[in-house]
Amino acid sequence: MNVILVIAHAPLASALRQCVLHVFPEAQRVVDALDVPPDQPPEVTLAQARALIALHGADDTLVLTDLVGATPGNVAAQLGDGAHTRVVAGVNLPMLLRAVTYRHEPIDALVVRATNGGTQGVMPLVPPSPPPPAP
Repeated sequence: MNVILVIAHAPLASALRQCVLHVFPEAQRVVDALDVPPDQPPEVTLAQARALIALHGADDTLVLTDLVGATPGNVAAQLGDGAHTRVVAGVNLPMLLRAVTYRHEPIDALVVRATNGGTQGVMPLVPPSPPPPAP
């Protein structure tokens, strides 16, 4: 089974995990979060992330991170091996929900599902049209 690890600026990772567990309480053992505080050295974050991945002992891990070029994204990029650990940046709740929904699929398919969920969840919301004037 795949494990999903969210690495993001504190407290985003934990908040996203709590949201997804509201919908999928049974996913508690396969979704983990690593909040990165502003003053934590990247080496510490990397060690924590590796420890979380090892703790789960999953065949494959999908790492979702918030922002390319920031510490969480840089750490996540170091975890990706292109085979058993894949990384996707730009995490949002639709992405995470989609990943959890399809967590049993092969890792390559899971990456596509997560990416699609994240992009399809971003759209402008138009307010309803006002009712037509009474005759």
